[in-house]
Amino acid sequence: MRGQTAGAVALLALGLGPPSAAAVELGPRARALFERMTVAEKVGQLTLVSAGPGYDAAMLPAGRVGAVINFDGADAIAAVQRAARRARLAVPVLAGLDILHGFRTMFPVPLGEAAAFDPDLAERVSAFAGAEARAVGIRWTFAPMADLARDARWGRAVEGFGEDPLLGAALTAARVRGLRAAGIATSVKHFAGYGAPVGGRDYDNAEIPTALLWDVYLPPFAAAVAAGSETVMASLNALNGVPATANPLLLDTILRRRWGFDGFVVSDWNSIGELIAHGVAVDGAEAARKAILAGVDMDLASGLYDRHLADEVAAGRVPQAALDESVRRVLRVKERLGLLDEHPVAAQNPPGQPAQLTAAGRALAREAARDAIVLLANRGATLPLGGDGGLAGRRIALIGGLAASAVDQIGPHGADGRAEDVVTPLAGLRRRAETAGAALAYAPGCDPQCGSTDGFDAAVAAAAAADVVVAMLGEPQEMTGEAASRTTLALPGRQAELLDRLIATGRPVVLLLAGGRPLELGRAADRIQALLMTWFLGSEAGNAIADILFGDVAPSAKLPLTWPRHVGQSPIYYNALPSGRPYQPGNRFTMQYLDGEHTPLFPFGWGLSYGAVRYGELHLDQSELSGADTLRATVTVTNTGRRTIREVVQLYVHDAVASRSRPVRELKAFAKVALAPGESRDVVLSVPVVALGFHDDAGIYRVEPGAFDAFVGGSSLAELTARFSVTSMP
Repeated sequence: MRGQTAGAVALLALGLGPPSAAAVELGPRARALFERMTVAEKVGQLTLVSAGPGYDAAMLPAGRVGAVINFDGADAIAAVQRAARRARLAVPVLAGLDILHGFRTMFPVPLGEAAAFDPDLAERVSAFAGAEARAVGIRWTFAPMADLARDARWGRAVEGFGEDPLLGAALTAARVRGLRAAGIATSVKHFAGYGAPVGGRDYDNAEIPTALLWDVYLPPFAAAVAAGSETVMASLNALNGVPATANPLLLDTILRRRWGFDGFVVSDWNSIGELIAHGVAVDGAEAARKAILAGVDMDLASGLYDRHLADEVAAGRVPQAALDESVRRVLRVKERLGLLDEHPVAAQNPPGQPAQLTAAGRALAREAARDAIVLLANRGATLPLGGDGGLAGRRIALIGGLAASAVDQIGPHGADGRAEDVVTPLAGLRRRAETAGAALAYAPGCDPQCGSTDGFDAAVAAAAAADVVVAMLGEPQEMTGEAASRTTLALPGRQAELLDRLIATGRPVVLLLAGGRPLELGRAADRIQALLMTWFLGSEAGNAIADILFGDVAPSAKLPLTWPRHVGQSPIYYNALPSGRPYQPGNRFTMQYLDGEHTPLFPFGWGLSYGAVRYGELHLDQSELSGADTLRATVTVTNTGRRTIREVVQLYVHDAVASRSRPVRELKAFAKVALAPGESRDVVLSVPVVALGFHDDAGIYRVEPGAFDAFVGGSSLAELTARFSVTSMP
């Protein structure tokens, strides 16, 4: 079994590309349209408007709109296209929508999907979501979000793929491939540095040194470009003092000249207008001018291109060539999508495209949801419920308002997801308990926000009368996502008090945590019998949770981020630089806290299953390699349990001595393997030597000869180790 990410994905992290920006060439249809356009019509192609307050329908027949957002129904989109056809040149608009984790059929939120460590699954999910969206006329999505998140306080971590650049690159590329296969143009976002705001505060600025930017934050974006993302969304915050919307280093030097990106760049919502608040533009005209000259081709929602760009061109402050280049980029994307050859009011459901919410979609949603659930602790083999002895006659108490809340399983950015389509945890567990002959009693205890203790007594009584307690607590969906940064990671409201009272009954407690980030559990972490992170799982949440709890499927997910014990440890991440004074017990003058543990509660890559995996010896095919070689590490993994499981085998590397301090460990390859009871399998994980390097302060990439350590195991704590050397580089 070979590692899924070996080779190609690792190379994407290098940020290599052509030395100059790609020329924009148009096909005959787009060229003919471009040559007939007035300046006003060209500006129209660069204007993106949203449904809702302030929308002016008269702009469409006037040729002043190139794209729309939030028109998410087939009839609404068809009406928009009809209006665009009444313009002089009748250029179709590009209809877009945020499709982060499904359209009508809802899948796990991206951070949950990342826990599956399965790029193939991510690609299949994206392709299905894209097909549902295309069926109503949507041809563009503002996804995937490629921002890495090292700080759990940042609410939008839920929209990304965690903290690791290799995993983030693999999943970002998979999502781009899936959506494009469905005929949906992607807009990878937010370029760049949006995931590292100061203090974890959404919209705050980011300070990222050049080497760190290249080694950690840019690889997922490079992967998206290499996978063919047609568009890129510029971040709305500032990076190292320069707002991304007016940052030619990002949008021209890196994106176009170094990576050869030939699509178009779209601003984030009103981010061109926000250049004034950033203090780099005195008025709307200057903001529009700075944005387009930096490389922003399309204006989302500010209206400043519509109001000022033609005048800026007429005054010579924006060269005609700059305007023309942006328009050609937009037309080329439309041409590649086939929009210029389609009749926009024709049936939008191409042959073979699925209807909404099909049985096949639900089956895929259930698979994805099962694969996202991370089993973090399982003391005394409490799970699966009933073990091998069955559940007939057993009493289960299900506690927590989140268990009955459909909307909270959809999660943030739910596109066309609807609460009535969701199988809640209560419904899924109730049905499965009936088939097992078990009795399930439900008492919410409190609503999802848990601001009142009025229902606590009934919940505690139900728990005391049960053989096992399943408590579903965590964040409601409105507490995570955009504009949902927190100063605490505590359980919301009075949930911690409810959990303490459930534990005090003496019954074994299985805790299901919903949400989009790690949460603090305090002393309860050591007093519950089992802990699972269930994220926001989507349409099939309840059935997937039942599959895992009752043992129909063994959990296989791993944490895509590091789980702090306390918010005071944030930001915390596994691939940190070593300290000159690493922690030593009893020595105050080493790296630690006075008032708490310095280690995380759970490390990156952590996740249990039902049964144990035994790792054999680690073998490297070579101990000395040159720059043209590939490191191949082989390990034998054995399922010592009695259930079929899947294990994510992980390879980490440390550059022992280099010209600059290197992370203690970096994920370089992984493979997800299925193992029947008692089965052993040799897993080969491969890493090209050229992927073992790093960038310097000038953004130059290098692999330095010297000693490296390889680590293989089931998490970033991998204990199997072997040393190898890189002897030379070309």
